[in-house]
Amino acid sequence: MMRSCCRPLERCFGRLNGDGLLWHMDLKPHASGDFSIAVVQANSSLEDQSQVFTSPSATYVGVYDGHGGPEASRFVNRHLFSYLHKFSKEQGGLSSDVIKRAFHATEEDFIQLVKRSLPVMPKIASVGSCCLVGAISEGELYVANLGDSRAVLGRRGFDAEKNSVVAERLSTDHNVSCEEVRKEVESLHPDDQDVVVYIRGVWRIKGIIQVSRSIGDAYLKKLEFNRDPIFQRYGNLVPLKRPVLTAEPSIVTRSIRPHDLFLIFASDGLWEQLSDQLAVEIVFKNPRAGIAKRLVRAALQEAAKKREMRYRDIQKIEKGIRRYFHDDITVIVIYLDHQKESFHSKGTLGSITAPVDIFSFNSNDAEENQVIEAF
Repeated sequence: MMRSCCRPLERCFGRLNGDGLLWHMDLKPHASGDFSIAVVQANSSLEDQSQVFTSPSATYVGVYDGHGGPEASRFVNRHLFSYLHKFSKEQGGLSSDVIKRAFHATEEDFIQLVKRSLPVMPKIASVGSCCLVGAISEGELYVANLGDSRAVLGRRGFDAEKNSVVAERLSTDHNVSCEEVRKEVESLHPDDQDVVVYIRGVWRIKGIIQVSRSIGDAYLKKLEFNRDPIFQRYGNLVPLKRPVLTAEPSIVTRSIRPHDLFLIFASDGLWEQLSDQLAVEIVFKNPRAGIAKRLVRAALQEAAKKREMRYRDIQKIEKGIRRYFHDDITVIVIYLDHQKESFHSKGTLGSITAPVDIFSFNSNDAEENQVIEAF
């Protein structure tokens, strides 16, 4: 048996009074604790997508932050977990190799969709998505990432008397605003002095995009799209000698430890406003119910403060216009309750026989979904 929670958002969330663009789910159970989720829209079309998979033996989390449109993030939301299931079953359990294969298969499928859709929808070659996935299975934690969404662990401080919490970043931000990432991209293109340029106060690859890894962005990865006359009529004329983006995820694995308390998975809209440490302190110091919503509200309050506005003034701004004040924000908080025996069960995503839940949070726009549905 499988139950799904999908479009439109109102079916899954309750709306927050005073802000018609914020949805939230206060608390649901997963294999080793509880989780909470919240989403606030800023763009004309919600480009953030997310999902949580729960079973008695495993928990999977996905946060997909689209750019250039919602098509790529929606596509990942529909296909990535299916590949995780397939490859886990084939290889007898979860592993870094399984996760990489699932990412690569999703990327290849989307590139094929771009190829078929280009004549009727040229812009799809410039649509992409960051992709952050977390998995907890048999007491092991896997975090895989493309782009600048981020996973942060909240663990108890070693000084128990102070009852403190420490933030531990588990993912790498693949964003050329980071000097290390910028140098990595430049080292791969020694003959291209303009591969990363500083434009309007921001570092960007080819003056266009900040992230160096993604699903999609086909015209920055495949010369056939970059040079296609149909796409060139659409715009974004960027001469390339070789691909400047990749879909190779960075993967971190670690055992769940007794002092690990919770995980925060969020799109960069949250981290543009809150530091890792402030975010984990908010989770640590407040009740569980509605904690993801509390993080989103804290981010919106910070965004309002930067503009010398009141929080309630931002709540009144319509989607599209609101993007000038903050990005789409998705937050999923996963609590880690170590007393639960499910950490030691032998099930995997590929061998579930008990009921499972998949909560998939996205928007419903029939016109924008047309090409994706055709796939």
